Amino acid sequence: MTAEAIQAAPPARTDRDAGWRDIAVVLGARALARLRKITASIRPLAWVLMAIAVAFWLIGQIAGWSEFAVAAIVLVITVALCALFLIGRTAYDVSLDLARTRVVVGERAVGALTLANRGTRAILPSRVVLPVGSGRGEFGIQRLAPGEEAEELFAIPTQKRGVVKVGPVSVVRGDPLGLFERAHRRDDPVDLYVHPRTVLFDGQSLGYLRDLEGLPAADLSRDDVSFHALNEYQPGDDLRHVHWRSTARTGVMMVRQYEETRRSHFVIGLSRSSGDYASADDFELAISAAGSIGLRAIRDSQRVDMRVQGRELPAGTGKQLLDSLAAVESSKPRDGGIAELAGVLAATMPLASVVVLVCGAKVSTETLRLACARQPFGARVLAVVADRTAASPALRRIGDADVITIGALEQVPLALQKVLA
Repeated sequence: MTAEAIQAAPPARTDRDAGWRDIAVVLGARALARLRKITASIRPLAWVLMAIAVAFWLIGQIAGWSEFAVAAIVLVITVALCALFLIGRTAYDVSLDLARTRVVVGERAVGALTLANRGTRAILPSRVVLPVGSGRGEFGIQRLAPGEEAEELFAIPTQKRGVVKVGPVSVVRGDPLGLFERAHRRDDPVDLYVHPRTVLFDGQSLGYLRDLEGLPAADLSRDDVSFHALNEYQPGDDLRHVHWRSTARTGVMMVRQYEETRRSHFVIGLSRSSGDYASADDFELAISAAGSIGLRAIRDSQRVDMRVQGRELPAGTGKQLLDSLAAVESSKPRDGGIAELAGVLAATMPLASVVVLVCGAKVSTETLRLACARQPFGARVLAVVADRTAASPALRRIGDADVITIGALEQVPLALQKVLA
């Protein structure tokens, strides 16, 4: 054997050893995963009984007390018999069906859970767990023969607005004593949107309706679509707006002057700061009021943008608007109140034609004045204050803004009538 061959031999053995180590690591990982799966099926009571059985057996052997040894054997047999209940298939074909995935707070969401045995062997009785938000429902399923189905109907009460996750369905197999439990997840979870209460009303439109041409304002502009008058040319005027017929008739260059027009851009700023509201009920009233006004603006074919502290909410359609409001949660006062939110609105939406600010009764008059003053020049500003203690809607003026206070959702149409009167 040459020197080169002798030098090449050790790396060959090293590669072979590395291959065996990789195989050992893979087998060990699989064994550990299987062990974890087995131990996950053992309930705490089973561990206690097995520990007692070991203790009784040791006492019986050391002290010579046959009673303890017999008790240990009985416990072991009991645990072994309970473990036999885990044997068997739980391969259900699970279908979770909600009649409606969007309901209004207070309504009941109705659904059906269907389990089918598509196999060739019967499935022993089992228990089905259906998580619903932070709670869960349980259904007992009897033995299913091949091709047999079982259907369970359920209703979900909705006392609170929010997005509730329903599922995933878990099929649980266990023993009568509760020593062992094996769970298999089936199907995917479904989001249930619990929308806030809203009120529909007609006859009150806060925005500009002529979205294509815009609505003329009192401000004059050098370039727009609403013609106002002819003026003499001034340095800097756009030559595209020269009126040549008048120029030829007068001998002086004349240019067109226009009135500014505003598009129907409806902006809603909803404060979710807990420091702006006297109670959680006021916060829910504010969300309902913002949703009602936003739906009315969408029905008027206006472009609606809604924003809360930290993010903008999708509001292109009524469904998107209500889905977004369903997920809104209150924030800490350190995240800013209505004044800070108003500043963000003015910076991000400078061409808004109508701005609606929604807040609670704990906002002071000076803070509300500052929030309204921060809105774009020429935009119509309306502030809505949610206060459950108000017996009737009230209207006041703060600067150039209208401020309405409502104590119930049904007062929104009457309050808007006062604004538009």
